[in-house]
Amino acid sequence: MAKIEEQIVQLAEQRELVGAVITGTERAFAVGAEISELANLTPALAFEFARRGQGVMRAVANSSKPVVAAIRGYCMGGGLDLALACHARIASSDAIFAHPGGSLGIITGWGGTQRLPRLIGHSRALEMLVTGRRLDAEEAFACGLVQKAADKSVVAEAIEQARKITRAIDSQLNSTDE
Repeated sequence: MAKIEEQIVQLAEQRELVGAVITGTERAFAVGAEISELANLTPALAFEFARRGQGVMRAVANSSKPVVAAIRGYCMGGGLDLALACHARIASSDAIFAHPGGSLGIITGWGGTQRLPRLIGHSRALEMLVTGRRLDAEEAFACGLVQKAADKSVVAEAIEQARKITRAIDSQLNSTDE
């Protein structure tokens, strides 16, 4: 969390940076918190954990420069919350999306319950959040969870998406200046 927050601050401060891409490994974008560790949190620590995560996700979502998720493999739980906080999401064909916490009796605390319905609709989001249902990349694209299911390098596609967003923002700013 601290590293992501630090990078978002640097993104805002460095003029030469026009956007960022967040990615994981070939096996997983991110899978969120370790469930066994969550079970050991006291109520006060759980509250602080959720609050910290919300703050980091808010920093990503409110970045003045585009932040794009390049998603390969598993994107679950808090990892899905991170992807949802990004301005755009590009998925490889092997990407799997889920919020498994509902099937374990817990719910995400990092903003996913708010962002997911806005992107894919209330009924589909409710199904994912309550049952832990998984979506593959094709279904994620079809329902609007991701902007593109990439055939080639997902990172290259995400970089291109960040550039497109930057150009669109610059174009809008220039047209209002005239």
